[in-house]
Amino acid sequence: MDTLTYVLGAAVFFIGLMASIALHEVGHMWPAKKFGVKVTEYFVGFGRRVWSVKRGETEYGIKAIPLGGYVRLVGMLPPAKGDTVDAEHPTRVRRSNTGMFTQLVADARAAEYEKVQPGEEDRLFYRKPWWQKLIVMSGGPLMNVAIAAGLFTILIMGIGVITPTTTVDTVSDCVVPADRASQTCQPGDPESPASIAGLQPGDEIRSFNGTEITSWDQLTALIRDNAAGDAQIVVERDGSELTLDTNTTVSTRQSLDDPEAFTEVGFLGVSPTQSYDRGGPVVVAETMGSLIKATGAALVDMPARMVGVAQAAFGAEREQDSPMSVVGASRVAGELVSAEENPWRTRVSQVIGLLATVNLFIAVFNFLPILPLDGGHIAGALWEALRRGWARLRGRPDPGYFDVGKLLPVAYGFGLLLILMGVLLVWTDIVNPVRFE
Repeated sequence: MDTLTYVLGAAVFFIGLMASIALHEVGHMWPAKKFGVKVTEYFVGFGRRVWSVKRGETEYGIKAIPLGGYVRLVGMLPPAKGDTVDAEHPTRVRRSNTGMFTQLVADARAAEYEKVQPGEEDRLFYRKPWWQKLIVMSGGPLMNVAIAAGLFTILIMGIGVITPTTTVDTVSDCVVPADRASQTCQPGDPESPASIAGLQPGDEIRSFNGTEITSWDQLTALIRDNAAGDAQIVVERDGSELTLDTNTTVSTRQSLDDPEAFTEVGFLGVSPTQSYDRGGPVVVAETMGSLIKATGAALVDMPARMVGVAQAAFGAEREQDSPMSVVGASRVAGELVSAEENPWRTRVSQVIGLLATVNLFIAVFNFLPILPLDGGHIAGALWEALRRGWARLRGRPDPGYFDVGKLLPVAYGFGLLLILMGVLLVWTDIVNPVRFE
């Protein structure tokens, strides 16, 4: 592994990820400013200020911990019912609550008004129409969707996606079970059916048992389903068609449905050449759709996967599809770029695909309807629209703005959980990182 190339790949991915986070916050800030919301801070990162500059009423900057970012929209929490108002500063709320959580909520409400000046009441976020709140809070994750769409467009329509062809690249000398640690031939391993048939690199497979072959995936399915049956293979070699006869054998291979599982299927012993195929907008949309669906499934499985991460932190084997932090994803990017056996076209496309996939994950994760995520505020805006609309239909008094402050205890609990998960992921990515053989 070339160290310089590894560092370059990790750094490029990290910078791309930070740019994605910065643009996510722009997705919130730009519509907020357009709707007249007062925005006092725009930062990438958390913790101590590293650099900042003030332009107008907004301070822009970078903080020390690169695990996210934020935009401070003034007035996200309305005053609670029963709160008293400071007579000298009518836009400030007195902190009059007691108890741990109630005091935290009261402090959060009071902090919302520290930057509000007389005459700016209409600039408070909570006083904006529900549809403006919806646009502002959806803007961040939708920006990540747009970034992912742009990256996938570059990857699929520009560079092209690696696709297996129907031409043979290598022929296995023997049959090695996929679940065996060593994948080299050992004494006693049977000769592969492909070797017995006389298949050679460069042969283009035309048909298998009378079925015309149009793709490698189709051929793979036919071979697996053939078990230990007869196999008649028609290939084109040096401009001529040849018919080769053999028997596939049953061998332990990875499951197509679950890469971590193994199953007994038919085996031939050939691997394909690869080509770069470009697709159109439909392929981009289909790719993103399938990844969004997979991301949703991964989020459902996240608790179980985090148990695996915790075990890996104390020496257990780390799964290749394990959740990763910014540190882990950057390491993977470095490994992909420094893989000298791959051409640069492949390395670049893999890093672009990784960054695009991460952006989709950020978007889907932020749409979860729970505070402090964007989806929690989106759900609050939609609930406000629903109950106010229902009140109008029934001729009842306007119930007013929805108070997301009531959900702050949930936000504090979930926020603490996210912090603990982040620390665990970073630590595990340092001591037991995901490795690609």
